[in-house]
Amino acid sequence: MGKSNRKSEGQYVPLPYAQLKSDAWRSLSGASVKLWLELHTRYHGGNNGALTLSYAEAGEALGMGKATVQRAYAELVRHGFLALEREGNWYHRKAHEWRLTTKPTQSAKGKRLATNDWRSFLPSGKTKRGSETEP
Repeated sequence: MGKSNRKSEGQYVPLPYAQLKSDAWRSLSGASVKLWLELHTRYHGGNNGALTLSYAEAGEALGMGKATVQRAYAELVRHGFLALEREGNWYHRKAHEWRLTTKPTQSAKGKRLATNDWRSFLPSGKTKRGSETEP
């Protein structure tokens, strides 16, 4: 038996149990999970906040219609896994630029830690502990 050569396996996406067991993750649609994973294949360490994947390109790669892709992007933003950093421009053929909230961001100003916005997601109908609606 030989040693496993991890370098030949390439990059991977860590999925911490805290994330997988969260309401934010468990309530995502399958299309959103596929899109989130596809966006990770475009992350290379220093490009978070500038990730691009057009609706048409995502639909082609994932076998989904443009409207499904659009809903998946909106759901990922709503659930706190994705943030829009710069809006694209259809006429100039420029796609939106996205930030994965589970990854750090590097810029000229320095490195910013992952924000993990999904941790503050509340499914509809639930309230945070200690809110005014709770006795």
